[in-house]
Order: sequence, then structure tokens, then C-alpha cells
Amino acid sequence: MDRETTALPGTRSLKVWDPWIRLVHWMIVLLIPFSWWTAETHRFDLHVWSGYTMLTLLVFRIAWGFVGSHTARFRNFLASPLEGLRHLVHFRKRAPVEIGHNAAGGWMVLVMLGLLLAQAGSGLFADDEIFTRGPLARAVDSSTSALATSIHLRVFWLIVGVAVLHVLAILAYRLVRKQNLVGPMITGALRLPVVYRGPMPRMGSNWLAAALLAGAAAAVWALVNWGQAQGSASAFG
Repeated sequence: MDRETTALPGTRSLKVWDPWIRLVHWMIVLLIPFSWWTAETHRFDLHVWSGYTMLTLLVFRIAWGFVGSHTARFRNFLASPLEGLRHLVHFRKRAPVEIGHNAAGGWMVLVMLGLLLAQAGSGLFADDEIFTRGPLARAVDSSTSALATSIHLRVFWLIVGVAVLHVLAILAYRLVRKQNLVGPMITGALRLPVVYRGPMPRMGSNWLAAALLAGAAAAVWALVNWGQAQGSASAFG
């Protein structure tokens, strides 16, 4: 049994990831291959809904990054790029206990969120002129829609590349530093020495998180409906 998830003598459990961060993380893990599969198999009705779901999660995650749990807030894990490079240079050295994202991991999160936002956002304006059209495609001119389509097609492979780097980093932590990064993202808890006296992450309000998620879903739905209404008006105008 994994030593990170088993109570060991001299260790205790500390909650570091709230359920909302874990929900967003694992939903994105599922939605990336699902979006690829629906596009490859021409199930564009499902592809569009996958994009709406992704955009909702991203809007929520950005908002939660300002008002959520301690480990979710951008200001608590975004260090300078130099600090991120320093972490990678000294990767083999036994580090002190890391609560939440480290300096390099924080930039990985920011890059992935940016790429996913570009992917989902461009999909709203994309028009492949064959199978499907984004809900906002008719709200912009054809050249803008064509640019959005190009971005939507190309950014996906950048996302795949960053995802592969993320998986390799997880394996490196496991093999080189003997740290399990996956277990805490499943359970939310990290095993620490009983003598640990470092930061104790504060978890955010579940009521606030639920309200933000509902608000993000409502905002995406309203944007989509507005775009479709604009498209219908243009078609009949």
C-alpha cells in the first residue's frame, strides 16, 4: 500500500487541497482526451458541450484563485520565474516539506490555465465551415473567426505537450524525490512528520465555491445564448 496514504508512525495527515481544486483538476484530466475524441469522431454536439464545461471550470478556477483556499490562491504559489528555475536546478536535493504548488509547479499551473482558456475561448468563435460553428462565430467578422479556428486547432497540441511535461514531472518526483503528488490530489491530504510546525493551509468556504461555480456556469450559458441570438439576428438581418 502507498506510504503516502497509509498512517505511518511519526506522521500525521494535513489537508492541503480542497475538494473544489480536486474537482477541477480531475475534470480537466478527463475533458482533454474527451474533447479530442469527440472531435476525431465528429461528435461535435458533445465536443461543444465539453468546451462549455471546460470554460465553466476555468472561470471558476480563476475566481477561486483569488478568494479560495490558501493553496488555491495565485498569490500563495506564484513566485518569480527565477525562483522557479532555481527549484528545477536544485531538484535532486531533499527539499523541505512543500505545501501546495512549488515555485516551478505554480508556473506550470498558470501556463496550463492560459492554454486551456485560449483553447476554450477560441472555440466560441471558431467556424470550420464543415461540421460546426462556435456560438460567437457570427458575432465577429470572418477573418477573426478564421484566426480563432486556427488557434483552436493549434493550441491543443501545446496543451498535450504541457500535459506530458506534467506527467513526467510527477514521475520524477516519485522516482527521484520519493514524493507522491497524485495521492494528495485524490484524498486532499498530505502525510507529514508529527514535528511539522509549518504553514497550516486554510480551506475556503464550500458555500462560496458552490456559488462561484454556479455563477461561472450561468455566465458561460448567458454568453453562449447571447452569441446565438446575435447569430440569429445576423442571419435574418
